[in-house]
Amino acid sequence: MVAPDPHPTRPELLGTFGMVASTHWLASATGMAVLERGGNAFDAAVAAGFVLQVAEPHLNGPGGEVPILYARGGDGGAVRVVAGQGPAPAAASAERLRGLGLDLVPGNGLLPAVVPGAFAGWLRLAELGTMPLAELLGYAIGYAEHGVPVLPGVTAAVSAVEPLFRTEWTSSAELWLPGGVPAAGSVHRNPVLAQTWRRILAEAEAAGRDRDAQIDAALATFYEGFVAEAVAGWLAGAEVMDLTGERHSGLLTGDDLNGWRAPVEDPVTFDYGRWTVCKTGPWGQGPVLLQQLALLEGFDLGGLDPMGAEFVHTVTECAKLAFADREAWYGDPLGVEVPMAALLDPGYSAMRRALVTGTASMALRPGAPDGRTPRLPEHSFTGTHPGRAAGLGEPTGASVRSGSDGQSRPGFGDTCHLDVIDRWGNLVAATPSGGWLQSSPAVPGLGFCLGTRGQMFWLEDGLPASLVGGRRPRTTLSPTLAKLDGQPCLAFGTPGGDQQDQWPLAVFLRHVHHGMDLQAAIDAPAFHNEHFPSSFWPRAASPGELVVEARFGQDVVADLSRRGHRVTVNPPWSLGRISAAGRDPATGLLKAAANPRGNQGYAVGR
Repeated sequence: MVAPDPHPTRPELLGTFGMVASTHWLASATGMAVLERGGNAFDAAVAAGFVLQVAEPHLNGPGGEVPILYARGGDGGAVRVVAGQGPAPAAASAERLRGLGLDLVPGNGLLPAVVPGAFAGWLRLAELGTMPLAELLGYAIGYAEHGVPVLPGVTAAVSAVEPLFRTEWTSSAELWLPGGVPAAGSVHRNPVLAQTWRRILAEAEAAGRDRDAQIDAALATFYEGFVAEAVAGWLAGAEVMDLTGERHSGLLTGDDLNGWRAPVEDPVTFDYGRWTVCKTGPWGQGPVLLQQLALLEGFDLGGLDPMGAEFVHTVTECAKLAFADREAWYGDPLGVEVPMAALLDPGYSAMRRALVTGTASMALRPGAPDGRTPRLPEHSFTGTHPGRAAGLGEPTGASVRSGSDGQSRPGFGDTCHLDVIDRWGNLVAATPSGGWLQSSPAVPGLGFCLGTRGQMFWLEDGLPASLVGGRRPRTTLSPTLAKLDGQPCLAFGTPGGDQQDQWPLAVFLRHVHHGMDLQAAIDAPAFHNEHFPSSFWPRAASPGELVVEARFGQDVVADLSRRGHRVTVNPPWSLGRISAAGRDPATGLLKAAANPRGNQGYAVGR
């Protein structure tokens, strides 16, 4: 076993009262403020989540989505999933979009819009809290009214789409360009969004003093009231330019929003030694982390150098197999049968594990669970989509491939993450995303834009992730909650799209097998592969490509290259923005850590 790095960038925080870790310091501080005022972890996560929509608007927004995993202290170790991922419009179909001459769902504009899931997701979690809804939203309203410091990523995002905003998406220009592109470090306000939230709260409070009644009224206001009416009214006549170089109308209607609420589901789990790891269902990519663990438990990872070539190679080759299964089998289980039990079966994992050799695989090799024949999309994963010539920048979402450090690049969007644990043992992991300011025009009068998660559907019929009205896209958003000896004790996750179940996996393995504390494991050199099709437009793959941070060193890079990997060396400290919070079962101490990459993430606690 290799000793942990004795000099991490920061200490792993330890305490007894509460811990909050997130991808932005304002959200972390907000969550801690809520805990200090007597709120629980659910209150803190909700308040922090709404602040993220103001502080990182290029990475998430009210029109996006949020999957959440949570455990209640004293609830016998039960873990639940808030599925804050809205479905496709009822009118959406692969045939309809193919009829527009499309072979992929565009990565921006109105066509990829699905039902906004973030608002319902956060309010479903708020049902477990104790504080008034007005207090939970008050922090975000204050930042929207009085301003937040502009991140460099926000400046880059707005600058990249400034011509589009001025000529086509004029509602976004009104919001983001009143005085030109906001400079990094300046203060930006969004009074329109603050007004939207204040009106929702006013209508909620009109329902009476009962907290649950107010939450129900707020949800009704968003999904059936003035918010839904504004969205539906605008979409009824809107045609906007997207990255295809053409103007398209959206398919989302008021009927799609009417009555939708974020369901609460059981997680998919896998027992890994003394650990039980919990993820969303296969409407998200979460189970792919479990499949990787099922493959990796047949290797002696504890005997490998966690910064060595053998460790990186083994984890990478297992990831290729698991993600190939994601492509062939994952989809919304409410609409398609996903053979999840068979995919995690020990016998199936043993057969798949035998495919791992000392040489890098160059093939995308899904398995045949229960003897079923796998089917992959026929789309070419290596071409360049002609829409790039439309003058609209790179495709929204593409930055979640190599080099994702949380800083938005031209036309790109990414994700946020937060974790909370309180003194009562309540635990939350949430990964909000979508509704990026640069991905869709701002809805007039609301101060936010719609999400573009529909780009993750295929326009080929008969696949688990084919575009069908009413189904959820197979999202990449993937928070993790883990139990040790049956007790929930660790929440973690990261932005990064397809990498959300690669970077955190290495952190978890180094923590479990090599004794690294959370901060040291997060600080350790990161890596991922881009072997499989991206979940984002234009759905490209790079067979055999392995991206590593330069801190691995030349000897490791040379070893990986000899094994056949197409190694791309990224700058040091460039991959991922993982955060984590939890409890040490042996001591009872609470703990947390956050990523120094991107200069935004912080953990706080006491």
